[in-house]
Amino acid sequence: MEKFALTLESQPAIDAYLADSFVSRDEMPILLEIGSAISSGDIALLAWFAGFGDSFRQILMNVKEHRRALEFGFTEIAFNRYGWFSCSPFLDRETIGFEQSEIRIGRGPNGLWVYALRCNYGVAGDSGPLSVFCKQYPSREAVLDAALAELKMKISRYVGNSDTTNYKQDVLNKTLKAIAAYQVDRVQLSLF
Repeated sequence: MEKFALTLESQPAIDAYLADSFVSRDEMPILLEIGSAISSGDIALLAWFAGFGDSFRQILMNVKEHRRALEFGFTEIAFNRYGWFSCSPFLDRETIGFEQSEIRIGRGPNGLWVYALRCNYGVAGDSGPLSVFCKQYPSREAVLDAALAELKMKISRYVGNSDTTNYKQDVLNKTLKAIAAYQVDRVQLSLF
């Protein structure tokens, strides 16, 4: 198989990709930028885009992640051994545990904060990564308020659920008590 190359002759390949692939609303402007660079003959911009991968899919995903990383102040362009964008780790990372669930928070160099949750309902659960695609918050307090509210809402949703195999009521109630205790401690600390 011939290696993919993004060149001034790549417009038919872009058209074929658009016809055969799902392109998200975040990726469409990137494809349009590439198309604009082709029609204007901007070889330097095409080379920049080509540096983000060996296929349209990889270029689109890597450019999209790089641009999200820029919103947090991460400027380095680096890739892992598989060719996927590798963002710098968040600063001031913190993990706060609640029974068997947790909140993970982090801050970008420009001061924007994000959170990710790991929810354990007894047997069932869900989790997400701390990434540049998480919702942005202006401060540690704001990110903690949002994270605590979401964790509490997710856990509360299963209190009283008849499926006691996946949703252990003792785990859910202990988690809610731990969240409430943490919120009280935060209020008390803010008084000093």
